[in-house]
Amino acid sequence: MKRAAFYFALFTVALLGMLAWRLAPELTRPTHLDPAFQIPSPFELASLPLATRFDFPLGSEHGALAYNAQRFTENHHLGDDLNGIGGENSDLGDPIYAVADGRVLLARDAGSGWGNVIIVLHAIEDNGARRYVQSYYGHCDEILVDAGNDVRRGQQIATVGTANGQYFSHLHFEMREFVTPFIGPGYREKTDGWLNPSDFIAKHRGAPEDDVGRTTRHPERESRDPAAEP
Repeated sequence: MKRAAFYFALFTVALLGMLAWRLAPELTRPTHLDPAFQIPSPFELASLPLATRFDFPLGSEHGALAYNAQRFTENHHLGDDLNGIGGENSDLGDPIYAVADGRVLLARDAGSGWGNVIIVLHAIEDNGARRYVQSYYGHCDEILVDAGNDVRRGQQIATVGTANGQYFSHLHFEMREFVTPFIGPGYREKTDGWLNPSDFIAKHRGAPEDDVGRTTRHPERESRDPAAEP
């Protein structure tokens, strides 16, 4: 009888141990999503500052000292490939600036073909209506912001990279009508949802020519905590 009770107890302990081992991943799974994978809530969208001016992400505010090596829709390209005027790796490590005020949706390594990617969401006003666009910065070397950070127009957010050595250094830059941290393809025949980056910025300069506002100061990498805000 005692032997039967011993074996029953041993079986029970083994069963509980196996269940605990199998359930451990579920029991320890985070209860929140990484901010980079969340679609902004209506409250988040409403709290975005209005972007009243857009500038180019490389060179000067007018795009000087950089050229467009592969334009939007050329070879089904979904953005502009912006490169330093010296070509090849002459612009490696050059500063990349936020094109307008906004909030970082994603800032991470996107894997083979992309390297480090940053996506920033912007609120704009068109014909009296508020709508949203995002700027996309691909192949970065160093990332200087985190998902959830608010950024200002002209703030340095990254440096020009090579997608981990896959290409000569350049910035793959896109403008999109999305409100998600979607990385997606770099080339596509249909361009629905993508905007011509150079044309968009040219049409949304929105300030006098002498209003520059560039800064090369590295921002603090502090994650945004809505609960700590007044």
